[in-house]
Amino acid sequence: MGVPAFLKLRILVVASAALALSACFGAPEAMKNGGGNRPTASKPNRPQVTQTPSFTSAEAQQCAFDLKQAGVGFTPLPNEDHGGGCTSIDSVKLLDIGTPVSGLGAMTCPLAKNFAAWVQYAVKPAARKYLGQEVVKIETFGTYSCRNIYGGRSGRMSQHAFSNAIDVSGFLLADGRRVMLDGGWTGEKSSQDFLRALHKSGCRRFGTVLGPDYNAAHYNHFHFDMSGNGYCR
Repeated sequence: MGVPAFLKLRILVVASAALALSACFGAPEAMKNGGGNRPTASKPNRPQVTQTPSFTSAEAQQCAFDLKQAGVGFTPLPNEDHGGGCTSIDSVKLLDIGTPVSGLGAMTCPLAKNFAAWVQYAVKPAARKYLGQEVVKIETFGTYSCRNIYGGRSGRMSQHAFSNAIDVSGFLLADGRRVMLDGGWTGEKSSQDFLRALHKSGCRRFGTVLGPDYNAAHYNHFHFDMSGNGYCR
């Protein structure tokens, strides 16, 4: 017996609705990620610990020793593959560098060592000299981030994707003032002098330094990383 015409129509409607629902729910990751904005820097929910232990090379062990000698409190982190080409190799979690710092995540040991020295020998003296105050907190936009440069959909990987960069956004002083890159770079003279002294010092300690004069993307922070060879803008 053939299927009545009215049943054929009902079956067709139900099938069409099912297909429409599957189209909505069939690709949740693409929907959550805005259609795949970062195809070259996607990462799994959980980082995978690599089979290679951290801090086994002589260079890495010397860096950890230097941090201890400088009185820096830190925890060595396991090597991790975050997916999408993003990694944290021979990295540390800074616990105490003498001044509280917000937003710190995994940092390669050389970056952590140079950042701690920059705070000790550049930030603290410059604050006393130009602002007549102690710095009681340093504010950052963080360290590790699995992304391309400028967070773009394409292009080369950012040093943040390798835990090899930090973005410093401002400083809290003992008297309650906040000296931020956003506004302070072109603000009153004492703030300008302070921030430019820190930029200059950073250029002697990090492989790459980018500040507000580099481009619009850096109007509100210093970018420090250990790649390059004294690229300072």
